[in-house]
This record gives sequence, structure tokens and C-alpha cells, in this order.
Amino acid sequence: CAVLLHLRQASYRELAFTLVDSRSAQRFARLDPSRRPPKKSVLQATVGALRAATWETINRRLLDEAQKAGVEKGAAAIDFHDHCRAAKRRSLEAGSKRGAERRAKVYRKLLRLTGQTRGYVENALPRVRAVNTLWSAHWVETAEMYLELLDRVIDQTERRVFRGEKVPAAEKVVSLFEPHTDIIVKSKRGTHYGHKINLSTGRSGLVLDAVVEDGNPADSARCLPMLERHVEHYGKPPSRAAFDGGYASRENLEKAKDLGIEHVVFHKKRGMKAEDMTPSSWLYRRLKNFRAGVEANISYLKRCFGPGRCLWRGLKRFTTYVHSAVFAHNLMRLARLRPKLA
Repeated sequence: CAVLLHLRQASYRELAFTLVDSRSAQRFARLDPSRRPPKKSVLQATVGALRAATWETINRRLLDEAQKAGVEKGAAAIDFHDHCRAAKRRSLEAGSKRGAERRAKVYRKLLRLTGQTRGYVENALPRVRAVNTLWSAHWVETAEMYLELLDRVIDQTERRVFRGEKVPAAEKVVSLFEPHTDIIVKSKRGTHYGHKINLSTGRSGLVLDAVVEDGNPADSARCLPMLERHVEHYGKPPSRAAFDGGYASRENLEKAKDLGIEHVVFHKKRGMKAEDMTPSSWLYRRLKNFRAGVEANISYLKRCFGPGRCLWRGLKRFTTYVHSAVFAHNLMRLARLRPKLA
């Protein structure tokens, strides 16, 4: 019961309730399920009666078992120094320095700290591997993965800072914890990190399709694939379609018309005329307004259902998170739009 008190970070009153409410807590505390669990006053008296010498003796028995199992041999710890604060200072300093030579000097200091930390991990690997437990195996696997990513970061830093090479975005690692992260450049709106998502909606505001893209493909390259997915799902193309300005191109207009879409409007003309998109000036304005309204739907999706920031790790879980958020959004909107049953 004393261990449960620490595990749950609970008061004696909360612990007494846990022992009544939780069968697993009763089993952990070795309580007889046929008898009433101890009350708050009993727990406080009995747990408090244990002396420090008693706990020290119990802990010594635990350490003896650890030594027999080969988990702890009483040897000195691996030499290690935490360079996080120094590395953070060097990182901030590199961002504020002007001039390539000054920045390169700071980057050399940062890479020196990185190399020292890498050495600590390499020294620890054989010792942790020798423990031969499930925990040690998982630690070794994780450490080796991070070492590989760290080598890529060091390589791209040396190429970019010291040799002046332009490293392709596909070869860059921008996050050790989420290595699948893409670099998303939005012209004058800055650079973002994550994954580009293509969305299509209908007149109801429901999200009809969502595709998590690999890399940072141009919007114009995704226009036709999104239309083809729509046709595949609904069996026919829409009669009218409105697109963001990034999707605009003469080729996309012609291919969309070939699919059977009569009125195709892009937010930006990109050298095209409104008459090329649709012969009706009234429909041209209506479809442009519809596209503007879609921005509000996307904002509602991001703010209220979470796609603006994903906390699930890994690309597969990232994609799952996006689609689950889209489903939650569509479920709520359908419940509001569907007429009540009599």
C-alpha cells in the first residue's frame, strides 16, 4: 500500500478509495478480496509505522536481487556530461550571427558538443546490450536509430555550412523525434514543418477527401489526382469545381474539362481568362466566393478538431490522426445538417 501511495501520488483518503474501487490495486497490495479494504486511518497508522531502517533493509534486499539478475553490478557509472544548455546557447548564437565565417565558427563548436554526446552513447551501447533484458534491447534499438539520424544531421550541416552545398529538402532531417517531417515552403508566408494535406469539400461543407502528401509537391501537380480520386469515389465528376490559386495552370484547366467538368474556376488566373474557365460571369463569381468560404471550413477543422498540430508519433499515426479528425468533423457537421427524424 505504501508503494501504491507513491505510484499514484495520492493522499491516504484517495488511496483508501482506490483500494475499494480498483481490483488491480487490491491484487497489487495482496489484499484479501473477501475482506473490507483498510480505511484511511488504518492506512495512515500502518504505513507511517514503518521506520526508515525497515525501508533501507527492504531496499537492500531488492538491490541484492538486481545484482543476482545482472542488472546492477555496483560498478562506476559511464562518464557523461549534459551538454544541453551549451548546445542551446550555440544554436541561438548561430541564428543571430551575421556572416558565413562567424556562423561557421559557432557551428564547429556545436558539432564538437554533438560529437561528445555521440561518444557517450557509443560507450554506453555495449554495456547496456550486455544487460540482455527487454528494456536494454529497446534502449539499444532506439539509440542506434538516433545515432543514424544524428550522422545524417552532421553530414547535412557540414555540406551546407562548411562546403556551401545546397542540400535537397528530401535528404534533410529536420526533426530527430519525427524524422518523417517534411519541409513545407509557403512562398512569402514562411517555412513550416510537417506534412502538406490536400482537402476537397462539397457544398455541404463535409470534407469529401483528404490526402496526406509525401514531401512538398506543388499544388498544381495534385489537381488532377484529387479530381480522379473524386471521380473514382462518386462515379462521376462534379459539374462545377473551384480551386485554390496554387492549383491553377492551363494544363490543369484543359484536363479538368476533359474529365467532364463544365465550369472550372481557379482563385488565380495565371495567364488565363475567366471566359476560359466558365462562360458565365455569374458562376465565376459564385465559385470564387465558394472557394473563399472553404477557407473558413478548413479553419474550423484545424481549430476545433486538431489537425493543426499532431501529437501522435510516426508517419502512419500522423496519417491516422488526420483521417480521424476529418471523420470527427464530418460526423458533427452531418448531425447538424441532417433533418431530424419524425
